[in-house]
Amino acid sequence: MIALLQRVTQAKVEVDGRAVGEISQGLLAFIGVERGDSENTGARLLQRVLGYRVFEDDAGRMNRSVQNIAGGLLLVPQFTLAADTNTGMRPSFTSAAEPAIGEPLFDFILEHARAKHDTVAAGVFGADMQVTLTNDGPVTFWLQVKGDQN
Repeated sequence: MIALLQRVTQAKVEVDGRAVGEISQGLLAFIGVERGDSENTGARLLQRVLGYRVFEDDAGRMNRSVQNIAGGLLLVPQFTLAADTNTGMRPSFTSAAEPAIGEPLFDFILEHARAKHDTVAAGVFGADMQVTLTNDGPVTFWLQVKGDQN
C-alpha cells in the first residue's frame, strides 16, 4: 500500500463541483492500494501516516507529526499510485488492487483514521476528483508498506 504525503497549508477535494473534503494545515495523503494488501497493511500504513514527523519543532527540525500539531488529514484514493512505470511509454496497472478490494481497504483506513485523529476528510473512491492544495515547503514523501503477497 502506498501513501504519497504532502505537507499542506490547505487542501480540498471536489467531486462534480462540490467540496467533499477540506483541511487547513496538515497532511494530504494520496492512497494507492496494491494487490496483496490487506487490513493489516492498511493499519500499518495509517500508523506511519499519522506518526510521520514532517512538521517543524521549535528548533526548525522535522520532529512533529500531524497528530502532534493537531493538523488536518485529507485522504484521497488514487489508483494511479500503484502504476508500474518501469518500461514503455504507458503505465501498467497490473500491480493495483481491483476496485472490489481497493475500495473496502480505503474505507478501512478512513474509518480507522477517524477513530484515531480528530480532523479527517476524504475524497470519494472511484470518482473523478479535482484536488487543490498548497504544498508547504514543498514537503512530499512516498511511504510504502508491502502487503502480505507483494
